[in-house]
Amino acid sequence: MKKNILIVDDLHPAFMELAEAQGFACNYHPDYTLADTLAVINNYQGLAVRSKFQVDKAFLDTAVNLRFICRAGAGMDNIDEAYALQKGIQLINAPEGNMDAVGEHAVGMLLSLMNNLDRADRQVRSGVWDREGNRGYELKGRTVGIIGYGFMGQSFARKLAGFGVTVIAYDKYKTGFSDKYASEVAMEEMVKRCDILSLHVPLTNETNGLVDDEYLFHFRKPIFLINTSRGKVVKTQAVLNAIKQGKILGACLDVLEVEKFPALGEQAWFEELKQNGKVMLSPHVAGWTFESYRKISEVMAGKLKDLEM
Repeated sequence: MKKNILIVDDLHPAFMELAEAQGFACNYHPDYTLADTLAVINNYQGLAVRSKFQVDKAFLDTAVNLRFICRAGAGMDNIDEAYALQKGIQLINAPEGNMDAVGEHAVGMLLSLMNNLDRADRQVRSGVWDREGNRGYELKGRTVGIIGYGFMGQSFARKLAGFGVTVIAYDKYKTGFSDKYASEVAMEEMVKRCDILSLHVPLTNETNGLVDDEYLFHFRKPIFLINTSRGKVVKTQAVLNAIKQGKILGACLDVLEVEKFPALGEQAWFEELKQNGKVMLSPHVAGWTFESYRKISEVMAGKLKDLEM
């Protein structure tokens, strides 16, 4: 059987090199649109994509010869996984490739927010020298709660190992996962103990809108919130409400419910978010480093050998 892979997103050349060494033929078209892809996908056994478009039921029905999909990243929310598996299409992703990037980014955002680094930098550049107004919080002695203890949650826990914090973790789909970096707890204990809450869950029907007003109401102490997972997991207005109520001391949001402009700027909550000095934002780049760009491709190519062709 032919083993042709259509690549429709920007991937590191390492993927092509390693795939071709295994006998795959790679056609690299990062400029392809959905329409371009649909026009030729029936000629391919493999598809490599990041998040350019939704690989939905209609797409999968068109791709009559597709045997596998490589998702260049961790999340699979732009692929109809259930329908793909029903059609016998094998799925590959690469959370191992960007887990270190995500863990480091989460720590970096948290330290910057807790120490007012972004605001202090802007003030000094504009001629303001305000030491008292930029007094920070220390991490040491705090309890960090992690929701979702997969590759990303584990990476964040490992990055925190030298900070003198207690790390607890909750994962609805795993048990017995305590290790030297984190202790497994029930959600009831999480809401009682944590000072910092970091989200590392995929976007599913269950997690869509998970963090809303009711969810945040149950936390016993004011918390710092970190979201480097998917924007739709967190209701932005609920975060802003909790900041006003003193339930959230600050939020690090690498992802948002709506991303990219102009759509982001049209959201009812965007102006309030933009003006809020207790929120640190980045444009969905936690897992996107120069190193992860290569590692994601290497991980995906390494998993090709396990395909049933």
